Amino acid sequence: MTPMRDSVTPPCGQLTKSQCRLTLCVILNILLVNFLEILKMADSAFQTMYRQEFIAGFEKRQSLVRHTTVTETEVNGNEAVFLVADSGGATAVTRGKNGDIPTRPDNLNQFTVTLKEWHDVPERTNFNIFASQGNGRKIMQQTCMSVINRKIDNDIYTALSAATNTWGSAAVATLALIKKAKTKLGNAFATHDAPVFGVITPAFHGELMGFKEFASADYVNMKPFEGVGKDRAFSWYGINWIVDAGLPGTGTDSAVCYMYSQNAIGHACDMERIQTLVGYDEKNDKSWARCTAYMGTKLLQNSGVIKMPHAELALSQ
Repeated sequence: MTPMRDSVTPPCGQLTKSQCRLTLCVILNILLVNFLEILKMADSAFQTMYRQEFIAGFEKRQSLVRHTTVTETEVNGNEAVFLVADSGGATAVTRGKNGDIPTRPDNLNQFTVTLKEWHDVPERTNFNIFASQGNGRKIMQQTCMSVINRKIDNDIYTALSAATNTWGSAAVATLALIKKAKTKLGNAFATHDAPVFGVITPAFHGELMGFKEFASADYVNMKPFEGVGKDRAFSWYGINWIVDAGLPGTGTDSAVCYMYSQNAIGHACDMERIQTLVGYDEKNDKSWARCTAYMGTKLLQNSGVIKMPHAELALSQ
């Protein structure tokens, strides 16, 4: 009896169809295993890319409030003196019985501001800068400038807090209360000779946006505010408004905003001696940045400042 072909043992070098299929499966399995091993090696070789340009963290960096004051920049010594002059409410007179015209003195008041020195000095080892992401020296320089700018505004807010006139107790901003504050300034003749500013919190600004009258808000037409967006500074209702989350009590029912004449507050800062330096300590292999300012602020005319205590916890939560 003749045996079937598949059962015949093939000559050397020849495989049956079933043997070929088996061999192919073995080869494919080996290739698959090797491919998976390659993928594992690729996974373990991934690189971590660090962006060298740093992203600024959220914090206040610029001082806009400084431009709302009478600013003295040329200071000799550690004091600056502001002179406030007026007639003292004098009225016109007629000639006296003796034929002479009565005379009077002017009302002259001097306010002395004592300057204090303020500094900020971030420092890092050179190894820290070398091993860290971003331009470490530039970061130090920018952050120390921000610290001094915040100090300038806080110094001004401290002086403004000495004012005694308010729109009343803490309340949510309304058009009626804003009119009341401006009317009080107008009654004191504080809206005539200098720009009027309102420094407010983001929540106060949010209340303004709900007024239909607020649609007429415009950019502040003053050189220091060129390029500043309307979300930070704007002109409306005859007042130049600045939005600052750095005001005392921001986000609480104890927030205090201000409306005031520029002539009501004096700020002295020795601009010639403001220093923003970057240096290197060879002995300790450290890099540092230093920002220094000599400044002081004084309330000059109490009648020119209206406090606006603002209840804003509900809007800020």
